[in-house]
Formats: sequence, structure tokens, C-alpha cells
Amino acid sequence: MSKLASLLESYLAGPKQVREAVAGMTREQLLARPVPGKWSTLEVVAHLSDFDPILADRMKRILALEQPQLIGADENRFAAALAYHERDLEEELTILERTRSQLARILRTQPDSVLERTGVHSERGPLSLERILTMAINHIPNHLKFVADKRKALGI
Repeated sequence: MSKLASLLESYLAGPKQVREAVAGMTREQLLARPVPGKWSTLEVVAHLSDFDPILADRMKRILALEQPQLIGADENRFAAALAYHERDLEEELTILERTRSQLARILRTQPDSVLERTGVHSERGPLSLERILTMAINHIPNHLKFVADKRKALGI
């Protein structure tokens, strides 16, 4: 299996992991903030749903352009301004699934060497496609730890 194919396998596993993490939660549980100072489960899912397309866009820019500018995004500003508690869980999960499915379809047409292409992030400097893809892969499991903490605190 090529390096890119292996990364895509992990990338495509993410949305299922989110679905499993929130399975059986009521709307009330999704909105609860049982861990002081932390987002609710729905806020975590909405954050993932907002940032996955941003990461996908960065990767598309790297594929299509030479050394493209990649603009940073502040997750706290998104959470404060984008009505996370008004979001529909199923819609957010579908956005994650569709974003990853589309990008994987695009990346499957590329050789492994595309992983070396880079863009220039406004805050982090040069980033390779491989690094951004790896960041996207790790983003979901990182946040699912917080969902597990919330489930535990809620006794579910």
C-alpha cells in the first residue's frame, strides 16, 4: 500500500469514529457542558465540521497552486460566532463524511510525491500536504478524548 493510500485509509476512518463517539446521546447530553471551561459535545462536533472543510481547502490549494497562501483560523472565534448549539448533529456528521469522501476521491488520483507539495500558512509558515493531511487525521481523535470525558462526566 502506498503512503498516500495508507494516510487516506486513516483519514476516511475519522467520521465513523465521531459517529461512534456520539451514538445514543440525547440532545440534552449533546448540549451539556459537564467539564467546566470546555465545549459541549455538540460544540466539539460543530468545530470538527467547520474545520475539516478548512483543512480540505488548504490541501486543495496545495494541489492546484504553487506555494499557496493558507489562512489561519481561530477556533474560539468560530465557536463564539457560528451558533454551535443551534446546529443539527446529523448535518454536522454528514459534512464531515462528505468533505473527507470528496477529498479522498481527489487524492486517490495523485502520486505519493504530491505529499511533498507545500503551502505557506499565515501563522505556521510552510506546511506540506502530508503534514496537513496528518493534522486532519489526528484532529478527530484528539477531540474525541474530550467527548469521552464528557460522556464519563454525564454517566453515559
